[in-house]
Amino acid sequence: MQHIEFFHRAHFEKKYRRRHARKALSYFIDFFWETDFDELFTRYPQGFTDALFPNLGYTYMINLGTPFVMQLGAERYPVKHDIFLPRQLPLLAEHAAGNRIFGIKFRVSPVVLEKTVNFSEYRASVHPLSYLIDKPLLQQVKSARSFDERVQLLSDHYGRIIERPTEARHPVPIVTGLLKDCGERRDFTTPIAELAAARGISARTLQRYFLATTGITGKQALQILRIRTAVELLVSRPGDFRFEDFGYYDYSHFFKHLKQFLSPLSPEGGTLAGETSLAAALLKSARTK
Repeated sequence: MQHIEFFHRAHFEKKYRRRHARKALSYFIDFFWETDFDELFTRYPQGFTDALFPNLGYTYMINLGTPFVMQLGAERYPVKHDIFLPRQLPLLAEHAAGNRIFGIKFRVSPVVLEKTVNFSEYRASVHPLSYLIDKPLLQQVKSARSFDERVQLLSDHYGRIIERPTEARHPVPIVTGLLKDCGERRDFTTPIAELAAARGISARTLQRYFLATTGITGKQALQILRIRTAVELLVSRPGDFRFEDFGYYDYSHFFKHLKQFLSPLSPEGGTLAGETSLAAALLKSARTK
């Protein structure tokens, strides 16, 4: 059995506890999450997979249970401990009885405010989380009695980091602010050179900032944000969706981008031979709501 993001919405909404970050922390963290699979393991004793399409930033995964298998792009990784991974690649997680995972979905990790970390060096594979979280804090998270306690512990930790004074031209406030502004205004087509000039820096400097904090270029980040924002509205409130609101000049332009976005994943973990059919199925599903 495989659950695919956007297609199996009830699974991802009900079988993952989720808490969105608040206030200033929302510039860095999309949400905290934790699996809730006990009932599913009874229904699927051989296990199941969850498939997610590309996204911004990085995800931290803290293993609270037994080992599991993660496929990032075309590479498979057996996961016994705690990891972080880039989200610009599609991923498949293979779950079996005993698995339990707590995670944080970052746009930009606040760790770059206190450590010298260039995330462009970590954009192609899975890495140990010990690089980015000190062992005592990790142990506290694992020892916490509940999801809510884990969220509060890490919200307090990262909140203290982002409250420290930061130079106005530090890469982090520039990148996080730009992503927030473009997302809220649905401005995904302004050239990088213009976005950089508005912030008093060169296009080359802005690209370097994006690579260091997100692992990808500014253009790549904005295009991922663009199609995900469009698809999320399409599947949740199809009556409100208009392709022109996202800078697509016609329906075929949107459909082409949608196919490209959906193409990396297949129901059984390879390359989608029928990305056109998958895109069409998503659009048909939205129209029937």
